[in-house]
Amino acid sequence: MKLSVNKEQIIEGLQKAAAIIPAKAGAAYLRSIWLRAEEGSLSIMATDANIEFIGRYPAEVKQPGLIGVQGRAFVDLVRQLPAGVLQLTLDESTGNLLLEQGRRTYKLPVSGAEWFQNFSEFPAEPPVTWSGDFLQDVLDRVVFCISDDDATDAITCLYMKPCGNGRIDVCGLNGHQFALVSFTHDDLAARLPEEGVLIQKKYLQDMKKWLGVDEIELNITDKRLYLRTLDGAESLSVPRAGHEYPDYTVFMSRLEGDGVSLLTVNRKEAIEALGRIQIFNTDSDRCAYLDLGDSEVRLSAQGQDTGSANESLEVTYRGDISRIAFPTRNLMDVLGHFSSPSVDMILTGAEGPCGIRGSEDNEYTVIIMPMKISESTYYSEEDV
Repeated sequence: MKLSVNKEQIIEGLQKAAAIIPAKAGAAYLRSIWLRAEEGSLSIMATDANIEFIGRYPAEVKQPGLIGVQGRAFVDLVRQLPAGVLQLTLDESTGNLLLEQGRRTYKLPVSGAEWFQNFSEFPAEPPVTWSGDFLQDVLDRVVFCISDDDATDAITCLYMKPCGNGRIDVCGLNGHQFALVSFTHDDLAARLPEEGVLIQKKYLQDMKKWLGVDEIELNITDKRLYLRTLDGAESLSVPRAGHEYPDYTVFMSRLEGDGVSLLTVNRKEAIEALGRIQIFNTDSDRCAYLDLGDSEVRLSAQGQDTGSANESLEVTYRGDISRIAFPTRNLMDVLGHFSSPSVDMILTGAEGPCGIRGSEDNEYTVIIMPMKISESTYYSEEDV
């Protein structure tokens, strides 16, 4: 293998590849970034045995070939080199890769092509075009509600489901919070399987790192979800999970039922007040208590070692619930994912799901569960 390539054209792809390979892995195949030189291009490939990244970049190839290099070390070296042309040559006699730039020469050990395992190619079926920044925004609004507990199967996944007439629901659930974003995309809805697509949370961060603001192409097979840049230069694929997702319409329907209470608050003022209330929370009492009135809500917290706090906010309230409690940090986190100046909190009961919506956050709902208030001041989360 022998080629010349510009550092500026490959460094971003190398960093994306390095972000995927595991920090510690027994197999050299998984620690490696694979370099394939073909006519006019250098392909950079990396995998953790689940996520797969492929990037193709222009290069002057004098001799084609395929090798694996120690991923993180190779990327660290290239990153610290100045801008300019890099010469990559496989020394057949020593089995090392020579990296040269001007008066600089480096020798790196390689894994031979016999260790290479084929990557999944982007499907030949015509892809769906989608906005990269819109997908990024959807992930930001949902991922924080997905469970981190690998033992909980489906709720460790993002769920994307077609709902008819081009409408798509994307949601995440962790047992005490639920987020739902809905939008319309006729082509994507037609491509999604009726049962929906599940992607484990542990792969979503890599998707977010790869995504930009440009449009992307998307394809789906029975086993994988594929993303690709419009020019075909880079692709990322992740496995689909095979779990059955809970029927989230059960608790969504409660928000539309009779007898709900409606609390409208200024979002920024509420976040600031909760931040001060949180100072008085303890490990045994991490709640903000809301005493509700027609035009005022009184927030309070107390701790044996921290003292007590009381604040009042101007609100609009219509309902029969007089007191409710929420985990302070969780409620702040939820409110922080909205952009509307004010939000509506739809209360279904003192211990029932609370839905939060904002007029400027179209088709976005987050459900948070209140904490159970008992006379002994012991508090426990109720599951959705």
